[in-house]
Amino acid sequence: MDARSDRNAIPLAVDLDGTLIATDLLWEGLFTLLKKNPLYIFLVPFWLAGGPARLKQAIADRIDIDPASLPYREVLLERLRKEHGEGRKIVLATGTPRKFAEAIAAHLGIFDRVLATDGPHNMTSGRKRASLVAAYGDGGFDYAGNSRHDVRVFDAARSAIVVAPDRRAARWQAAHGAEMVPTPKPTLKTFVKMLRVHQWLKNVLIAVPMVLSHEYFNIDMIWECAVAFVSFCAVASAIYILNDFFDLALDRRHPTKRNRPFASGALSIPFGMGAILALLSIGIAAGLFLSLEFLGVLGGYIVVTTAYSLSFKRMLLVDVLTLAGLYSIRVLAGAAATGVDVSFWLLAFSIFFFLSLALVKRYVELRTTAIPVGERIAGRGYRTEDQEIVAQAGMASAFSSALVLALYMDSVSVRELYPHPWLVWPLAPIVLYLTMRVWILARRNEMHDDPVVFIIRDWRSQIVVLIGAALLVAGGW
Repeated sequence: MDARSDRNAIPLAVDLDGTLIATDLLWEGLFTLLKKNPLYIFLVPFWLAGGPARLKQAIADRIDIDPASLPYREVLLERLRKEHGEGRKIVLATGTPRKFAEAIAAHLGIFDRVLATDGPHNMTSGRKRASLVAAYGDGGFDYAGNSRHDVRVFDAARSAIVVAPDRRAARWQAAHGAEMVPTPKPTLKTFVKMLRVHQWLKNVLIAVPMVLSHEYFNIDMIWECAVAFVSFCAVASAIYILNDFFDLALDRRHPTKRNRPFASGALSIPFGMGAILALLSIGIAAGLFLSLEFLGVLGGYIVVTTAYSLSFKRMLLVDVLTLAGLYSIRVLAGAAATGVDVSFWLLAFSIFFFLSLALVKRYVELRTTAIPVGERIAGRGYRTEDQEIVAQAGMASAFSSALVLALYMDSVSVRELYPHPWLVWPLAPIVLYLTMRVWILARRNEMHDDPVVFIIRDWRSQIVVLIGAALLVAGGW
């Protein structure tokens, strides 16, 4: 018997979570369940009290998964397909509930047997080892795994294949010289994408109250704005990560969002949860250096963004109104941090201007998502036939923001604040230029899915914004 025949006579058992797929279905299932109904969070402790198997089964009973969208380890999967084609028995041995495991096995079509968590029996570590030994004998199977729970199974296998190991599994692999399947390592770019650093630019709005009060050189206010900026950036990144957890299934169906660190499996959910706690701690700790009013605004931001991730983003129009409100909250945060009063004019302009940009975002999604008439975009409250009304509302909001700005230019406040008020009048057409250009490009399918990020990155928009800033400073000089 040659080496290949000898190998094929021995079944290959493969773990699922972290090994065959670059994620953990228990964590994914939990966030899918909470997205379905956040009140399930109160039942989780009771399920967990009955043991891990009960928790897994309770989640599996209430949700479904899409096996086709999961982030498979392609190197390992291709190897399994090849060996299955050569006649080798492949066994899926996993602590995942049987409902999920069998769905994945049916999708891949390469497994001869499935050993999975069933009822009260959690198919991990010792129980998995006992099941495999009972079926194939001690040393009668090869095993591919990744974690400390797999070490006892490694010890009973003829040979081990270690995939993306945790510390304990890595120590076992090094001590026994076991085979290791190469997997991509996270890079600095991975962590930058996790934090969505480019979105931090939105928090520059915190400085708007200070700038409009002409306190450009007030060191105390500059420091307060800087601390508030750090606080909001940390908290915003934490909420972005949480949002990613709730949107894993949707992101994997999106042409670009599927490459996000958690959707692609480049980073694990437990790592992300640790990052959330660290970022929230940094954000709140920074906020403690500022006023109680700022902490109140920060707390409101956390509540509203979390509600947006859980529910508001799927509600027709509520989502865009919430987004516009979140931009205005940043302005209020800057006012609370520096002690500067925010005028009615600024808030009215902010709401209309950012509502227009939020509607651009939804319009672009409607233009670029292929869905039948009458059906909603996945995870949204909009249909294909809503394109025109969304565009009309967005352009009306753009003109409303310019109108508010024009009325403000003719107010007593401007004449009191600006020695040369005529210099700030061009701000109204500048705002119109920015918003109308964004809408024209959106209708041409040339718009980034986030128009705020587009304006920040687009050199023409940058020049126009700089001209507006220069006129604002000159008018108040």
